[in-house]
Amino acid sequence: MEKVQDSDIYSKEMCEKLKIKDLYDNEYEIKNLEKFLRHINKYHAQGSSIHEENGFFFKVNDSFRAKINKLKRK
Repeated sequence: MEKVQDSDIYSKEMCEKLKIKDLYDNEYEIKNLEKFLRHINKYHAQGSSIHEENGFFFKVNDSFRAKINKLKRK
């Protein structure tokens, strides 16, 4: 059975650091949200795919894209 990543995406307001959990439940800090969003929206805009960044793996699908794009509006 495939392990599904925890969809918890949160912002620590005190430190203003944005962190997400990968497929293996490892916490990854997004240092540049704009750059991350550009890549996701350009290379993972449709369907379901795996995005690797600095040794962290994310399953990108409609749900993931919606949550990440919502962070930009906050």
